[in-house]
Amino acid sequence: MRTCVIFNPVARGEKARRFLRHLGRIESECAVKRTCGAEDARRLAGEAVREGFEDIVAAGGDGTLNEVLNGIADVPDGFQRARLGVLPLGTVNVFARELGIPRRFEPAWQTIRRGRETRIDLPRVEYGDEAKAGRRCFAQLAGAGLDARAIELVHWPLKKKIGALAYVVAGLRALFRPASTITVRAGERRVTGELVLIGNGRLYGGQFRIFPGADVRDGLLEICVFPRVNFLTLARCGPALLLYRRLPPRSTDNFQAAAVTLTSASPAPLEVDGELIGTLPASFSVQPSGLRVIVP
Repeated sequence: MRTCVIFNPVARGEKARRFLRHLGRIESECAVKRTCGAEDARRLAGEAVREGFEDIVAAGGDGTLNEVLNGIADVPDGFQRARLGVLPLGTVNVFARELGIPRRFEPAWQTIRRGRETRIDLPRVEYGDEAKAGRRCFAQLAGAGLDARAIELVHWPLKKKIGALAYVVAGLRALFRPASTITVRAGERRVTGELVLIGNGRLYGGQFRIFPGADVRDGLLEICVFPRVNFLTLARCGPALLLYRRLPPRSTDNFQAAAVTLTSASPAPLEVDGELIGTLPASFSVQPSGLRVIVP
């Protein structure tokens, strides 16, 4: 298999520096394309598929992975022509954790070299109004409301210093902002909430099992709706998340669906795989077994 590594040199500084020490060996075994800015990984991944590379490897965080995923999607029959590989260099690396991909370089690279393939579901979202419409695939999760607002408020220099804790700080800041009421529709089901999370796998934000019943191969999305998001919600859910890595019973409305739409009367931000992409409305769907991934 011809392999191309898309490398984000600013992903979590120390991991990127360790990766650079192995770069000479990697470049003797495959092609390496370095990103220079936002959406560069998407462009380079699409370029690599068109050049005939069969394994496209995202070397970075979840944001880099999402860009690479969408670069493959930009090419007609891209997901038939190429497989997705992951070298996790980011802050959280949720997707790598979900699939059991090692977070240390050497075993992760050996996983890529062995090339064992699995197929998982591929979620997609169409979002925004007619003036700012967009479409995006995602690997692990999406969020609307406070979750996306926190990402919007992340102080990136602080993230470089303290890693995932920067999202906690941003989340506390987001609690002081006015919350949007989001309407969730899936078939005949209609619920409202101030925070909506949509998962492909079980994990959120690292090792938190927000979607414990999720299966990346069942052709369904997992929807988790928080009716309210305030400091009382934090007091109720925080201890269970910290101690057991899951939400307390009956604190959220959870269900499965193959398709779901989110709308809001007031502006509500939207994120996928930890990257802010736009605002509601949004329509989600899933392509069963649509993504080929290299796994241990």
